[in-house]
Formats: sequence, C-alpha cells, structure tokens
Amino acid sequence: MDRSADFLDLYQHGFIRVAVAVPAIRVADPAWNAQQTTALMTQAAEAHAAVVVFPELGLSGYTCDDLFHQQALLEACQRALAEIVEASRELAIVAVVGVPWRVEQRLFNCAAIVQRGRVLGLVPKTYLPNYGEFYEARQFNPGTAASSTEVDIAGEAVPFGSGLIFECQDVPNLRFHVEICEDVWVPIPPSSYAALAGATLLLNLSASNITVGKADYRQRLVSLHSARCLAAYLYSSAGAGESTTDLAWDGQALICENGDLLAESDRFLRDSHLVTADVDLERLAHERMRQTSFGQSAALHGPQLSRFRTVPFSLQWVSCRRPLQRRIERFPYVPADPQKRDERCREVYNIQVQALVQRLSVAGQGKLVIGVSGGLDSTHALLVCAKALDLLGRPRSDILGVTMPGFATSTRTLDQALRLMEAVGCTQLQIDIRPSCQQMLKDIGHAHTAESPVYDVTFENVQAGERTSHLFRLANLHRGIVVGTGDLSELALGWCTYGVGDHMSHYNVNASVPKTLIKHLVRWVADSGQVGQPGSDVLHAIVDTEISPELVPGKDGQDQPGQSTESFIGPYELQDFHLFQLVRYGFPPSKIAFLAYTAWLGHDKYTLTDIKKHLRVFLQRFFANQFKRSCVPNSPKVGSGGSLSPRGDWRAPSDARATTWLADLDKVPDADPMGNIKSLKA
Repeated sequence: MDRSADFLDLYQHGFIRVAVAVPAIRVADPAWNAQQTTALMTQAAEAHAAVVVFPELGLSGYTCDDLFHQQALLEACQRALAEIVEASRELAIVAVVGVPWRVEQRLFNCAAIVQRGRVLGLVPKTYLPNYGEFYEARQFNPGTAASSTEVDIAGEAVPFGSGLIFECQDVPNLRFHVEICEDVWVPIPPSSYAALAGATLLLNLSASNITVGKADYRQRLVSLHSARCLAAYLYSSAGAGESTTDLAWDGQALICENGDLLAESDRFLRDSHLVTADVDLERLAHERMRQTSFGQSAALHGPQLSRFRTVPFSLQWVSCRRPLQRRIERFPYVPADPQKRDERCREVYNIQVQALVQRLSVAGQGKLVIGVSGGLDSTHALLVCAKALDLLGRPRSDILGVTMPGFATSTRTLDQALRLMEAVGCTQLQIDIRPSCQQMLKDIGHAHTAESPVYDVTFENVQAGERTSHLFRLANLHRGIVVGTGDLSELALGWCTYGVGDHMSHYNVNASVPKTLIKHLVRWVADSGQVGQPGSDVLHAIVDTEISPELVPGKDGQDQPGQSTESFIGPYELQDFHLFQLVRYGFPPSKIAFLAYTAWLGHDKYTLTDIKKHLRVFLQRFFANQFKRSCVPNSPKVGSGGSLSPRGDWRAPSDARATTWLADLDKVPDADPMGNIKSLKA
C-alpha cells in the first residue's frame, strides 16, 4: 500500500476544496450565460473543487426587472439549466446556480443544485428585499409562499424548499445549505438554523450591487456569520454584465471559515473569475463538539430544525492528492504580520501584568521573589513583575531578583542576569548554590565528586531543587511571593523538574505562554524602548542565547551554555506547532504531521521524517508528564490557543497512555513525499 500517496490526500485529513464563481454575463441571455457558467464549472472541477457556487439569478441576470414575467425568458432559463445539467454529467462537482423558476403559477428566485447530470434540489429565496434600490417583491414570491415540497424538472421529482440540507455520503462532515442574498442580511438568517441542523458549508448566491463601503461590510458580515455558525460560508455576488442603468456591480467572491477569510476575489473584473480554497470540515466538526453551547442552541431551537430535510448525494471521488490550498501558519501562537505580532505581544503582556497586579493587590506588600537565570523565561517574568509594580505605584526595589550560579552556569548567562537586573532596577542577590548542592549530593550518597563527576538526572535536579528552596525561603523571609517562570511549552513536554522553580511557585505569569511567543515578547519589550538602551541590548542578547538548562558543564569551558534543550526535546518551533494542533483542535497525529509538513514546505528545514520523529517525542513526553500539569500553580490564560491548567482548558488523567496517538502517527509514511508535492505544484 502506498501510504505516501494517502498522506497527500486532502480528504484523508478532513479537507474539502470549494469554489466561488463569478461569470461575466449578458442580461436576459440565458444561452450565453449557460456557456459562461459551464466553463467556470468545468474549471472548478479541474481544480478538484467539490462544490462551486454562482451568483443570484446568474442564468438570467439579476437586473431583468419586469422581463422576469416574460414567457420567452423563463423558458430560455429552463433550457439553460438543462444545458448545465447535461454538462455536469461527467464532472465530479456540485454546482449551485441561480435561476428564476415557476412553481404553482408563481415565480421564485431560486438556486438549482446540479450534480452529475441531475438536479438534486431547488431552493427558493426566503427574504425578498423591497426597499432602497430593490423591488424583488414586484416579480417574485418568498419561499414561504409555496406549499409544494417537490417540483418536476425534466420529468424528475426534485426536492423544493428552503429547508434542504444536502449531505454527501462519501465525504465525512460535508453537509451544505443554500440561501440567497438578502437571507444573510436579516437578523436570523435561514443558514443559522441550517448550521444548528448540521450543515457545515453555507452557500449564498447573491447579486448585491456595489456602493461605497459595502464590500468591507460584506466581508465582515460573511466572516462573522461563519464564526457564529461554526461553519464555512461561500458568497458569490454579481459581476460584469449586469445592467448599470441605475446600479454598479463588483463581482465580489468570498470564502470564510469560522471567522477566517480563506479566499477573496479581485473586484471589478471584466472577465469571468473563480476563487478556490480548502475548508477544514474536521476542524468545524471538532469546534461544534467542543463548544457545547452549540449543541444547547440546537436543542433550544428544535422545532425550527425539524423542518429541514436531508438530500443525499455522492461525490464518488477516490482521492484528491493535491497540495493544501490554504496557509498553515508555522508559528500558530505568533502572527506572521509584524504589526499584528506587535499587537499580540502588547495584548499578552498586558494580560500577564493585569493578572499579577490583581494577585499582588491581595497578597500584601511583601517582595516579589524571582529567580533570574539570564535566559528567556525568567527574563520575561521579571519584565512583567516590573511593569506590575509600576502600575501599583510601588518601587521596583520590591522585586528581589536572585541569580544562583551552579556547576554549569555560563559566564554569558550570569552576566546577562546581572545586567538585566541592573537595567530593570530591582533588588539584586547572588547566591552560589554549589556548596549546598555538594552537601545535598553527599547527604544522599551520590557518587559525584570533583575528581570523578557523575552527571546524571539526580545531579541536575539537586541544583534545580536548591534554587527553588532558596526562593521559597527568601519569600518567607521577606513576606513575599515567588513568581514562577516556567512556560507553556515546557509544561507540555514535561521539561520541568517536579516541584521546583520551573514547575512550582506562588503565582506563575508565564504558564500559558509558549516558548516561541516568549522570544517575541522579550524582543518586543526591547524594541519598544521600555527598559532603555542598556536594557534593550541585554534583552537582544538573551533572545540570541542558546536555550539551555545549564545543569551539566560543557566540554569547551563555561563561556557559553554547555547543554542544548532542543537537542533533547526537539525544536520548540515544531513542538509548539504540535501542541497547538493537538490541544486546540484535537487533531490526530497523522493530520498534525500533514499540517506541519505543509507549513514548512519550501523552507528546506524539516523533512517529513524530521517532523514524524519530533512529533513522536512530543506525544510520548506529553502523555507521560501529565502528572506535572495536574498540580501547577495559578496562572492567567492569555490566548485562545489554550492553557494546560487542570482548572482550565486541559483536564486529563495522569495515567493515560499515548498508545492510540502513536498508532495514528504510524500512518504517516517513513518515506518523504516531497518530490510528489513538488511535482504537483509544478
């Protein structure tokens, strides 16, 4: 079996490709419009889209006005639809086109759902605008006016009504609902109920003339509606060819998923155009399961949901081995855009500071005791402490910064710790922990001696324990609290010694901040000039320092850290990615590997083999170290990416096994399919 080929299949990972088309039309020329629609439908199918949506009344043109009551036009629209149905016979795609249709001697503004030579259903517009420039009630009836639930099209009984949900039998979670233009502008759109009834794709055929500011409003409307419904929303509006007697048209096409804009067309194009995007149906399904109020809302609106009927269909696709057509952020906790990144840093920093201010407001006036190593985590925690005291009107000397060099402390990090504390203006204390560590090693019968060193885990943890013991006793002495420094990434990987400083404190300001973000936070403080030039210089030096526990001496002296954390647990930039996808979205490891591979594709840094190796380490360590997370101190949650607090986002048994997740990871091929992806891109 070619697992490499399966790994490249979008559908294996819960994605579906969708398209929004805007044809250039001719008003009241259905034959011409059918040709344009068929060409775009074929183009969307060749792009491997499963669904393509066209504008409102696209076969006739939206601006026909009283021509809609002309028999010749309506019959021409029927013939145009028949042409599209025939053209769809050999295409593996569902096309949703706009057409006027007579039912019970009344005219309806409809969407025809076409697939593989048949019409799956006919959906009438529910709300007809009859204000401003719109006079639809002059020609059309609202969908609620019809009593029929079926219509005859070319001798076949076709489901009719606004309460139709089209469900794919061979693609999990692919269920779509169709509404038309004004339907999404009302207080409670029909698609809101459809989403509660299980529709994951919401399609809108729109005309929507353009006026100043309207395009931005449309985008916000569609984006927010997709977020509220935990769904994907496809929106197509009329473009070139519609009458400009009194109006203008921009042909805006939008694809949004749960509040994120996946694709948007250029506007005011003279030619037909198409946009495509890959929607993560699995993510949407997970969000609905996770957000239990979604289910509660569905239960509350049960009577409204009972009117929906399901129309089954099958795509009959074997696979879609294509590069993923959406941006996967390599750093999900850190925005790529510099301006947004600065905004994120400012927001996270303020959350941490506000949380510490509140804790200090009830903790008394004692000192804030913090271990300062000259590394990233303690640096950022110290910056948060300084800002918190500024807001409280207390002197920064109320911070007791303690640096505790040990057997492996480098001259670089010790110098950075001292310079940092000087720049911040806190009270400084330096304690050499080597004598107390030697005494502890001797007391417990450890074999380590200066002449015959033994660098095992006990040797390392004795140093960590001594540092923590000093911090807590200093807090007792000064009637203060110990401020913790350990971060989210370390908690996830269990890269913290149980019960010591990077795990235990009176209050930890960093516990929900991942390592990749802390780097940017420290750099942001430096670049924003909050600590003066000497302070900024040392902050930049700290960011550039190798991440190390500094517990075992290096072979080349003590100028630089002698250990590399990432050589033990893997690169933080990958492990933070794995953490986000696992905890935030509950994705299986095979999908996480696919997303990581896609995110790093073209950067020539990590192969699939590398990703699989580091993800295995992550899973093994994540499950094995849950017991450490079950007793962490209080700490503020800073982002939607989640925290690992047992009182918040993550509540898990300490003795669960990683077996199921590792078995899923084994689905990922050992051979790197890079060549296959490159050939597909070419």
